Amino acid sequence: MKHTILLAVISLAGIATASAQDVPVLDLDNCLSIALTESPTIKVADLEVKRVDYSRKEVIGQLLPNIDFSGQYSRTLAKQTMYMNMDGFGDFGGGNEDGDATSRAGNRGGGDGGIKVGLDNSYSVGFQASMPLIAPQLWQSLSLSDTQIFRNAESAHKSRLELVNQVKNAYYTLLLAEDSRKVMQESYDMAKLTHETYTKQYALGAASDYDVLRTSVAMKNIEPQLMQADISIKQARLQLLILMGVDASFDFKINDSLANYEDTMYGQTLAIDPDYSRNMDLRLLDIDARILQKNLKIQKLAYSTTLALTANYNWTSMNNGSPFSNLRWNPYSSVGVALSVPLFSGGQRLNKVKQVQLQVEEMRWQRENLERSVDMQVKVAIDNIKMNVKQISSCAESVGQAERAHTIQEQSFDIGATSYLNLRDSELALTQARLAYNQAIYNYLVAHSDLELLLGNAPLDKYTKK
Repeated sequence: MKHTILLAVISLAGIATASAQDVPVLDLDNCLSIALTESPTIKVADLEVKRVDYSRKEVIGQLLPNIDFSGQYSRTLAKQTMYMNMDGFGDFGGGNEDGDATSRAGNRGGGDGGIKVGLDNSYSVGFQASMPLIAPQLWQSLSLSDTQIFRNAESAHKSRLELVNQVKNAYYTLLLAEDSRKVMQESYDMAKLTHETYTKQYALGAASDYDVLRTSVAMKNIEPQLMQADISIKQARLQLLILMGVDASFDFKINDSLANYEDTMYGQTLAIDPDYSRNMDLRLLDIDARILQKNLKIQKLAYSTTLALTANYNWTSMNNGSPFSNLRWNPYSSVGVALSVPLFSGGQRLNKVKQVQLQVEEMRWQRENLERSVDMQVKVAIDNIKMNVKQISSCAESVGQAERAHTIQEQSFDIGATSYLNLRDSELALTQARLAYNQAIYNYLVAHSDLELLLGNAPLDKYTKK
């Protein structure tokens, strides 16, 4: 089912497929589109936005009427005894003129003279309702919830930018691994061809056994590098699939290379805008500062008066004997208002206000320090990009020179005008030049992607179009 869904997404994205093996061919935009759709990181960030939205609705619910239904039953085990002393009428139920208990009434009634009051069974059922009329703290909490929703939406946006950066870096790493594998394969093929040539010459008596062994060793020395390149490709593919939120068994191809990005890097470098106002860390810190300001208002509003409307409608019943006989229900209802004026709380509210004020001050200093750090990072990143561009230009020139030198050595070796050592040196120089060229382009692409994350200007709309 996962493969079916993914293939449907790929089809909607307009991805070409290899007709021979029916394996999807992905490019960078396709990988980013799939990642922004399937990655668990993005789904978690979106769910967090929904969670805070429900929290806001919870605050709104506190401003609406709150209605409860309750029921209560109690069985009297020992009834209360009542004594009365009425001036001018003597004692009734016990007691004398000084309030001391006596036994005069008890002598007449055969007890201590007390009157048992109450019934055996007591029932009470009904509804209770309340609604805040004046609740400044709740009103401010609603505004705070709106800011928290916005903060989570910005956090989700930051997660998308970070995912784009991670997918790009993983994609470039895969390109570097594949291009390096091609360079090593070319080096291996050259060494193998030379070994086969010396083997044939040895069979004809035109070469020594030492020449055959030396070329064989040179060829076999490249084989571990080829195996390491294969491992690097596999690891890069797995890392890319994980970031895309796709099963590791999904098979795909990439018809791309690092050299394809050389033509666009000069224009990108010239078009770099160092404006970091969209940096997500700064934006989130500004939102956190706004949240603290609202929290400060909420703490100050703890001094304000609150007024609530209350109402209840109950039914009560009491009887003796069996709990289920002679039930007589009597309704009882009331409405009112409850006023609360905070006067003294031992300094709790004042200390809470001071705590939030200190947090606001701390946030201001953190913001200033973060802005300086981001400004420095942007300048360093731009300098690195410019240095990488120069390095790519130098490496491209070096590759051209190494290719010409190797061609000269090949032609000289074919006619016997140079030794195998000179030919091998030219092969190694060409391999190193190509690897350095690929590494320089990779460094530029990664640096540009990191700068894009730092500036917060990745074109997410381009990758999320259906």
